[in-house]
Amino acid sequence: MIQRIQSVFLLLLAISMACVLFLPIWSKTDPQTQQTLTMTATQITSSNPSQAPVGTYAIAGLAAASALVALIEILQYRKRMTQLMLGSLNLMLIAATLGASFYYSSIGERMLNLKMPGEFEAGFYLPTLALLLNLLANRFIRRDEKLVRSMDRLR
Repeated sequence: MIQRIQSVFLLLLAISMACVLFLPIWSKTDPQTQQTLTMTATQITSSNPSQAPVGTYAIAGLAAASALVALIEILQYRKRMTQLMLGSLNLMLIAATLGASFYYSSIGERMLNLKMPGEFEAGFYLPTLALLLNLLANRFIRRDEKLVRSMDRLR
């Protein structure tokens, strides 16, 4: 039953984690020199050509893995316990994506020595949305499992 509500949540989760790969996650601008740092899922780039880009491939790998796990979880609709285990794995992957985003944004803060902090962009908030969608999907999967078990008792 791919048309269940948890499948919709999981599809939205996969889409939001895939968008993390393409949207900027963090940026910081020096108002005096107009130097800009931008962090995406693959690198931190600077408008200053003398600064080499810093690879942030961990964010991209974790986000892609989370999207893939969500898609696999949708296809496991007959095995609700497997779906719950994949949901727990996805929870850890999304949390690791958020942690990696924080880590690399702190590296970016040190690259541009200013007292003012950088700004988190849309790509940073999407894993938080994905975390919420994952929790909702797991809740509805658990509800389906309880319903099936109660029907087995009535037979």
